[in-house]
Amino acid sequence: MSEIDPRALKVVNYPDPVLRRVADAVPQIDDAVRAVAARMVELMHERRGVGLAAPQVGLSWRLFVANPTQESDGDRVYVNPRLVDASSETSARDEGCLSLPEVTAEITRPVGITIEATGLDGKPIRETSDTFAARVWQHEFDHLEGVLLLDRMTRVDKMANKRAVRALEG
Repeated sequence: MSEIDPRALKVVNYPDPVLRRVADAVPQIDDAVRAVAARMVELMHERRGVGLAAPQVGLSWRLFVANPTQESDGDRVYVNPRLVDASSETSARDEGCLSLPEVTAEITRPVGITIEATGLDGKPIRETSDTFAARVWQHEFDHLEGVLLLDRMTRVDKMANKRAVRALEG
């Protein structure tokens, strides 16, 4: 992992194939992983996003950063996350994606969920949310599974976004 130059990382757009791969576990948290996470946080803020997964910067790693509150102290890094205990209650809400610019869709997801992961300090993280954070975690986790908004869209949203998706496909 140490051969990666974090400064060279940038957000990749659909249809880059890395976005469709199931990401690999991060075997150890070292300086390279910490540097990549720091760059991802920078990119997330530059793009005014609330989350960014490693596949979105071209790395097939099970890691994402998030800041659902968009507060200066709200940046979080989740290494090798798992989502558990999804609520049976769902809600639909508009979502966008930094790798799918100009594309938005109403996506239905469980309202509440628990995330289990490892932090950059190597310590376990376990957080539960039924707020916007739960939606962000699920969206970013989808990226680690090779799942995109396109896969969760209704037929109506697919039609509404057809032009934007075609433009990305070139």
